[in-house]
Parts: sequence; C-alpha cells; structure tokens
Amino acid sequence: MGFLEMALARQQELWLALLAVALTAIAFRMVRPGEYRALRVTWGLWVLSLMALVGVTVLRSSVMLASTAVELSIVLGGLSAIHLLATIAFRAVLPRLGFSVPRIAHDLTFTGISLAWGLLCLRLSGVDPTQLFATSAVITAVLAFAMQDTLGNVLGGVTLQLDNSLRVGDWVKVDDVSGRVTDVHWRFTSIETRNRELVILPNSWLMKNRFTVLRAAEGAAFAWRRAVHFNIAANTDPETVIHALERSVLDAEIPYVLTVPPPSAILSEVAAGYSRYTLRYWLSDPQFDDPGDSSVRVHALSALARADVQLGVPMEERLMVKENDTWRAAASEREAEKRLDAIRRTELFANLPPEEQQMLAGHLVHAPFAVGDVITRQGAVAHWLYLIIRGEARVVVDGPQGRLNVATLRDGAIFGEMGMLTGEARSASVMAITAVDCYRLDKAGFAKVMQQRPEIAAEMTAIVEARNAQRGVLMAKVGQPVVNNADLLGRIRKFFGQRS
Repeated sequence: MGFLEMALARQQELWLALLAVALTAIAFRMVRPGEYRALRVTWGLWVLSLMALVGVTVLRSSVMLASTAVELSIVLGGLSAIHLLATIAFRAVLPRLGFSVPRIAHDLTFTGISLAWGLLCLRLSGVDPTQLFATSAVITAVLAFAMQDTLGNVLGGVTLQLDNSLRVGDWVKVDDVSGRVTDVHWRFTSIETRNRELVILPNSWLMKNRFTVLRAAEGAAFAWRRAVHFNIAANTDPETVIHALERSVLDAEIPYVLTVPPPSAILSEVAAGYSRYTLRYWLSDPQFDDPGDSSVRVHALSALARADVQLGVPMEERLMVKENDTWRAAASEREAEKRLDAIRRTELFANLPPEEQQMLAGHLVHAPFAVGDVITRQGAVAHWLYLIIRGEARVVVDGPQGRLNVATLRDGAIFGEMGMLTGEARSASVMAITAVDCYRLDKAGFAKVMQQRPEIAAEMTAIVEARNAQRGVLMAKVGQPVVNNADLLGRIRKFFGQRS
C-alpha cells in the first residue's frame, strides 16, 4: 500500500470518525441515562481507531507498519460501529417499540457480528481463516476447557431465554432470595430484591437448580395466593371465625389485594388451647407480599373483634387431684343437666316421668355436625334418633323427580325416631344447613326404659302416629309415599322383643 493510499484511507477514517461522533450524540439522546455505560465501549474503540490513524503518520517511514496501523484502525472502527448500532437497536429502538430485551441478546449479537467482521477483515488482508483454525485446534481445545464455566454461563443464559423460563421483569424466588429479574447477562442473571439489593446468580447455576417464577398465565392478570394464620380460642364457633375472616377481605379495599378470586378461610389446625385458622387471599403484585400480609392481618383482627372472637394462645393446666375431681364432677353435672333439658324439651319424651327422663338423658351421645354434613341418608338403617340443640337442618327426599326439599328442622326438633323404634330404613335424608349441635339416642338406651315400664310403647305409638300424620301431608305434597302407621305398636314391640 502506497503512502497516498494510506492517506486516503486515513481521510476516510476521519470522515467515519466524524460520522461516529454524530451517531453517538444521537444515541445519547435516544438511550436511557442508565444505558450510557454501554456507549463507553463504543468511545473506547473509536479512540483506539483514531490512535491507529495517528500512528500512520508516525510510522510513515515504514510502509509495512503504516499499512498495519491502517488495517488495525479499520478493524477497530468497524467494531465501534457494530457496537454503536447494536446499542441503538437494543437499548433505544426496541424498548420504545415495547420489547424488553435482556442484555445477553445485545452482548451475543455484538460478539457474533464482531467475529464475522474479524473473519472478513482476515479474508480481505489475504489470510485464510480456515487454515488458521486448522493449525490452532489444540490451542482452541485448551481454551475451551479453560473457559468451560464461562461457556456454561453463556449457554445457560441463552437457554433460559429460548425456553422462556426466565424473563426480565419476572418475580423469582431462589432459596432465601426473592426479587425481580432486572437483566440477563451473558455470564449471570441479576435480581433486585425489595431491599434494593442486587443479587448476582450465574446462569449455569440457574440451569442446574430449582427456582420459582411468579408470572401471570398467558392472557390473564397476575394473581398470587398468599396465606396468613390466626390462633383463635378453642371454644369459638368455627363458622363464625371463617365468615369473619373472609368478609374482612371482601368488605375492604386493600391495596394490591384482590377480591376476585375471592378469599377463603379454613380451620388448619387444632392445638392445645387454641385453633389455628388460615386466611388465603390473592395478591396482584408479588413485590407487596409483606405489606399485603400486614394489611390483611389488620383488617382481619378488626373483623374478629367486631364478631367478639377472642384470640387463642397455647394453654397448659395443672390441677391438684382434689381440684381435678371437683372440676370433673362440676363439669359432669353441667353436662347431665344439659342432656336432661334436651329430653324435657323433646315432644316425644316431654311427658315421661322424671326418673325415665333422667335415664334417657344418661344414654344421650353428643353428635355435632358441620355445614353440609349428611346427618342421616335416605334408605340407610340406623337404630337411633337425633335431638337438635342448636342449628338448622334440611329434610330432603330423593324421588323420580329428583331431590325435593320437605322440611327444615331447627332447635328442639327430633328426627329418626322410626329407625330407633322399629328399625326401619330412613325415609328421607337430613343435611346440616348450618353447624348443628345435637344429641343421639340409640335403641339400647330406650330399651332400658321399656324394660322397666312396657306400657311406654303405647304412649310412644300415639305420639309417633301424630307426627307421622303431619309428615304424611308434606310427603304427599311432593308425591312421595306416606309413612306406614299400620300396626305401629306391634312393630315397636316386636323390634324390642316384647310380647303383645
């Protein structure tokens, strides 16, 4: 290359440098301030390119050195132009079009085009790149082995992007780290926590280990279910607590807390002295998980206080033997009085002598049911009746026309007496509408009363026939067969083994 050609090349490089300055100025106006650091590489390459041009003048006495300086300047100028264009494309144009591109795409694009540019320069300078690779196979293998961690990070970052398992803006949880992905570099992924801590995780580590990604389903809004726990006094009605907890979220406007899907409360644990309830609600932004939990707890505590629900704490009782016996005797007496009151309020046993009522009360078994429980099922055989102390239950009959509501039972009602007195199958199903507290009396308990006073069978027959007549009217309305009252007394005596 003659000196005139080198001068022309230097003049072209100067014009390219001026163009580069202009493009860089445009880039500074287009990219965000946080991306200015990316342009430092561009400036560094251009400065080196200009220094090579200056070297042409210094080395003009040596044509070979001057020619080398010109070629070096061209290579560096091309690299700076590639880096500038990649920065403008990935850091200015694509973000303005609404595309969030990780930094690894910028880095790999610049690296790939730079390698192609380097190979082209080698070809133009008369060097065959294939021969270069063939003679340096051993060196390449050594370098690949030494850089296996780096290559693993690069391939890991590319894989994470290609399979869409990790994206910029995702909220992730890795062990005890929870934060938002801010960028995916060629070597690592950066995660910013709520405390503004920047956590660096190598891409190869993410490929080998488990991490959790909180991301909305395609075409749906983000919703993340959270759970907060409350210890409530053990003697509190569960339905009251569950209703109060769910309404505390539905009846309040809590930032980032959703009402659709609705919250749900469950009884999650029963422990010594308290019951643990879990309120599960949905959050619209994972960044506000702790504030969301706090706000939900504040509203829930207020709702529990309005419902007169007391918080529970673990309890431990230590009683002396004498005090324990006294306490047990008092508790037994209170329970016996409660059962006797239930017998006295029941139509079937209200007119029995006190001694017989006392005997029946001793055979009552406490039987609570939750909402939705099937207390008795149509067609089942069970030799006991139920006395409702508190709550509501629905009587339904399954027939050819489907399920029909027959009646609603409330405090003081009894049902199932035909099963206890005659052993016949249930003619209807009874389901709990609310929490139902009741007692159960079986055949063995009533048999002892009949052994002492056999004539009670006739008294029971008259009462049951009257109840069956009322029930027959309801059954007829829904097109069901009425209860059979034929020879009811004989069937009762036969069931209990009495002679007519």
